[in-house]
Amino acid sequence: MPNCTQIKMYSIGLLAVLYALLFATTFSSVQCDEFEEVFRWKKLDFNHLAEHDPDDFIFHDGETEVNDVQLNETFTPYHNLPMGVTHHKGRLFITIPRRRTGIPATLTVVSLDQVSQDERSPKLTAYPDAITNQLRRSYEPDPKRLVSVYRTRVDRCDRLWFVDTGFLEYPGHRKQVQRPSLWIIDLQKDRKVRQFDISETIAAEGHGMASVTVDLMDGEDCDSAYAYIPDLAFYRLYVYSFKDNRMWTFRHEYLSFDPRMTGFSVAGVRFRWNDGIFSLALGPPKTETNDRIVYFHAMASTSEFKTSSSVLRNETLAEAGGYDHLFTHLGERGIKTQCTIHQFDPATGVLFYAEVNRNSIGCWNSAQRFEPETHGIVHLDNKDFIYPSDMTLDNEGELWVMTNGLPRWIYASLNLDDYNFRVWRQKPARAIAGTICEAGAL
Repeated sequence: MPNCTQIKMYSIGLLAVLYALLFATTFSSVQCDEFEEVFRWKKLDFNHLAEHDPDDFIFHDGETEVNDVQLNETFTPYHNLPMGVTHHKGRLFITIPRRRTGIPATLTVVSLDQVSQDERSPKLTAYPDAITNQLRRSYEPDPKRLVSVYRTRVDRCDRLWFVDTGFLEYPGHRKQVQRPSLWIIDLQKDRKVRQFDISETIAAEGHGMASVTVDLMDGEDCDSAYAYIPDLAFYRLYVYSFKDNRMWTFRHEYLSFDPRMTGFSVAGVRFRWNDGIFSLALGPPKTETNDRIVYFHAMASTSEFKTSSSVLRNETLAEAGGYDHLFTHLGERGIKTQCTIHQFDPATGVLFYAEVNRNSIGCWNSAQRFEPETHGIVHLDNKDFIYPSDMTLDNEGELWVMTNGLPRWIYASLNLDDYNFRVWRQKPARAIAGTICEAGAL
């Protein structure tokens, strides 16, 4: 794992590092803190795996039919790869999308106060319960059950938001089991408060809906929330209004991938992906206009783009079109900066990037120009930080990251004698200390 000096060298250049080293010898308070490893797993395991509906439990010692093919749905640890992590008030919500058979729960939780101090690989518990996570025996649709969830987010009203893609991504046996739907769960009561089914007129399939961003301005009531759902497969952006219980679609060339940036190399595995818009991050609200910058990017790209929340919240504009000029190119991040999720920290004004090609967390201070020279790295680790698949900012202002080695799992193999999945955390201000992203921080 590189030390702070190596990270600075990577991000701001040799000359700046020499100056930083000279400065650090005089002022020892300048130091960056790497992300702390919270949990790690060689393979996932679950609590209460035997608890099920005996009349309709898919995980049995037998086979299940899909597309006229018999599939074995017995619990298979190797097939369970965690993708998303969200922390809220002492609970970690971890998702396992159904990209293989043998996954007992796609949405799980770990209660931190129930994990012993020396336990580094806790078992997961199905959330909100086991039956909600169970598939029907012959994959019949059931709107009360979850098929596949990629990532979750929590708003300041203690609600958990996520998209159930309704899609099984089994290799050779892909199937849209039911309509994709947006779920909202009250975490104070652990009870679903809203489910919005996404119609086929909006999206034919749900497998591209791998994240969600919740927009709720300070001072607004909880009913004024909006959800922004990027579709990496169909290159669209869906906007949902909680108050109106309606959804609309934006289309733009910036939502697609950059054909020059489809090449990836992670942990010795080379591959090509053409994933489009992948993540949205919300800048600070402007009190005078009740608006905010919305940053977004495709995964197969090193460009960042922006629009405004007032544009996205305007259903009439989305339907009428003519908004092309309202989506603008912010700039380039630099070589090998393809990333999954990014998060904006309002306390520091810094945008953090989960960079998969560099096994790192990158950063950009929004007080600076957007160009490669103003981007830094706050954590870089080519051994244990393989493929940061998700990054969230909790309501206490702490960043949480999931790393999972996804390309190895898809194109090569994971070693079950090694630790393959990890959850990390760090406070943004401590992460940027001593890096280029600290300059001008709020």
